[in-house]
Amino acid sequence: MKAAEARVLLTGAGGGIGQATARALAATGAALLLAGRSPGRLAAQARALQQQVPGAEVRWEEANLRDPGAIPSLAAAARDHACNVVVHAAGLPQFGHLDDCDAATMARVLDTNLLAPMLLTQALLPHLRTLPRAQVICVGSALGAIGLPGYSVYCASKFGLRGFAQALRRELADTPVRVQYLGPRSTRTAFNGAEVAAYNRATGTAMDSPESVAQALMALLEAEAAERFLGFPEKFAARLNGLAPVALDGAFATHRRSLPARPATHLQPIEEEMKNAH
Repeated sequence: MKAAEARVLLTGAGGGIGQATARALAATGAALLLAGRSPGRLAAQARALQQQVPGAEVRWEEANLRDPGAIPSLAAAARDHACNVVVHAAGLPQFGHLDDCDAATMARVLDTNLLAPMLLTQALLPHLRTLPRAQVICVGSALGAIGLPGYSVYCASKFGLRGFAQALRRELADTPVRVQYLGPRSTRTAFNGAEVAAYNRATGTAMDSPESVAQALMALLEAEAAERFLGFPEKFAARLNGLAPVALDGAFATHRRSLPARPATHLQPIEEEMKNAH
């Protein structure tokens, strides 16, 4: 689909990748429905886009995707927008040792990164099937294909999202709906905090600009390819990990050693156990 023909529902519109994607889409003539949790930020973003691109069609809808009740109203707004492209760009980060991640954080990450795109896609499928051409683009991560130390919960959400996109793509192969997956590597946005930046420096992990991710998404939209990963060696590692995942296990020793230091409270039970053993 040509970007100028796209009528896009963009979740996570206020995030770094979301903002860059909104600018790229508006510049090519796509009609936008921005979705996010902050009405003030969305309204300001819509005004800025209309100033940057005179005549741009930009609407917005407040939606907390972790609230199941928000999904039907957002789907209704997307239908009113005559949406033919859904871009699932909303997401939450998780980084660090699994022992340091509480159950509430796990639930937030999985609900936002995986369950919400599934529910929203399900709600919109009856509408999308009626169109001559429609696309669902899941903005995942290279970590949807590479299990990386420090990202166990995040990887679970993105592996799940990629599996969802792959299975649904095959399920809808005889319909007008194309399902796609974009796998960016680490990106220079507020999504990645100081600990992640330090980890990336220690492991030699490159970070892309959100604008480059947005351009890759635009190319994916127009090419209608099934999936695309960004960056080297991430793109190569994603493919190799799919073929021989165990063979890569030894390649992540530096990543494991570069994780943030664990709080001393986690070491006390181990120390006590060692004392009792003597």
